[in-house]
Amino acid sequence: MKKVIIVGAGISGMTAGIILQNSGFQTEIYEKNAVPGGELTGWKRDGVYIDNCIDYLMCSKKGSAMNELWHEIGMLEEGLPMYSKDYFFKYEGHGGQITFWRDKERTKKEMLELSPEDKDVIEKFFENVVRAESMIMPIDKPMDKMGPRDFMKLGDFVKNVPAAQKAYKGVSVKDLADSFKSPVLRSAVQLMHPEDTQAYSFIMSYAMVTSGSGDIPEGGSLAAARRIAKRYEDKGGKIHLNSPVKNVKINGKIAEGIVLEDGTEVTADYVICASDANHTFTKLLPSNLMPKKLKAEFDNKDHFSVFSKYHAAFLVDGKTDLPKDTSFWECDGINVWGDRVINDVGVICYDYDPTFAPEDKTVLQMKLFQYTDEVDKWFAIADDEEKYEAKKAEIADAMVKIIEKHCPGTEGKIKVLDTWTPVTYAKRFNAYRGAYMAFVADKDTKTVTTPGVVKPLKNVFLAGQWLMGSGGLPPATAQGKYAAWRICKKEGVECK
Repeated sequence: MKKVIIVGAGISGMTAGIILQNSGFQTEIYEKNAVPGGELTGWKRDGVYIDNCIDYLMCSKKGSAMNELWHEIGMLEEGLPMYSKDYFFKYEGHGGQITFWRDKERTKKEMLELSPEDKDVIEKFFENVVRAESMIMPIDKPMDKMGPRDFMKLGDFVKNVPAAQKAYKGVSVKDLADSFKSPVLRSAVQLMHPEDTQAYSFIMSYAMVTSGSGDIPEGGSLAAARRIAKRYEDKGGKIHLNSPVKNVKINGKIAEGIVLEDGTEVTADYVICASDANHTFTKLLPSNLMPKKLKAEFDNKDHFSVFSKYHAAFLVDGKTDLPKDTSFWECDGINVWGDRVINDVGVICYDYDPTFAPEDKTVLQMKLFQYTDEVDKWFAIADDEEKYEAKKAEIADAMVKIIEKHCPGTEGKIKVLDTWTPVTYAKRFNAYRGAYMAFVADKDTKTVTTPGVVKPLKNVFLAGQWLMGSGGLPPATAQGKYAAWRICKKEGVECK
């Protein structure tokens, strides 16, 4: 029985482990943190659960290949309660409001009533939402190993999705927003994705919801991570927590195993690096082995950028008038660093999940996009703990005032549970520049998929969201399966 060492117990690493266990391999996962899951996680403060990851579970539509894979690994399971999204998000501002309903015809009707002068832009938008509903995540084998017959099996995906992408070629989210005459629609379109992101990314995300995807499993991200870890261990795999890896031990073109930070050496026939891509090629493997496509993304900062967010979680003593799930509204403005005033803010109200807080309480979370210069400023003050904590508290206090003004019944009833920043993601997850998702290709640049191989090494493979597009749970899960597939193929066994 061949042994595979996997570095990183995120969803990608655990997916690879489960499939390899099913396929007859002996696997062990080494994880630096005290809990499995990577960024698929959450934690408790004052007995209240705070979620870090799943705002909506893309590609989760029943009957899809990704849905089946998520059932296989334990992300989803029969009988698990799911919150079914009625809408993607709501926005109120500029004297109007709009809801991006799961029922796209309802949304279209609201848009046309709100801004009949935007009819042509609205018609084009929904024409391409329909096309983007065909989006699926190919998971049978790595995309670089797919042939014409494999692509033919994807059906409408091959015909519709490229057409939707082409319709908005060279168009950013901000460009899409600016194409609307209505100030309500201009603001709303820019709320869920960074403004420099390709416009298609917003259309695809909304299409996930309209197609019947995007529902959320009860218990949130941490419960999902624990189900996946349990599935892996039930298959015979072993997770070593609190076990950071120093490097992969290489002899010529072969990896002999790994070396832990404490100096312990572990031998293996194969190694899968399922950690942050930058960490992999600055710590685990020599930097000169980084695949050319991946290196080009790191080097081309003008067209491939990263972003992060400032997060704050709150507990309200009582119930609020806020709708369940995600909503945004126009406010007087919040200023994080002095260079950019944010006039539209959003909140996730977790009243849809009874496991987060006591019945008579409300958990809220607010997030603010942080871009290149803003991210740098977080890292610049991170070593001064007093200054860093004061800055986090300052923003959280400003957020409390915004919520209180929007929901007058909450005055004096809001408690700050926790705050976290790009620095948090870098320290806890080794995330490159604190980015919790992978590179964002701008409007003039094609997204890049990097094969998860490390030349000239013959027995080291890569997994993780950084290898595919802008990242997230579906790509990370798929890349875990791809890494397992490559090892099975190399050994001539069926990938199960």
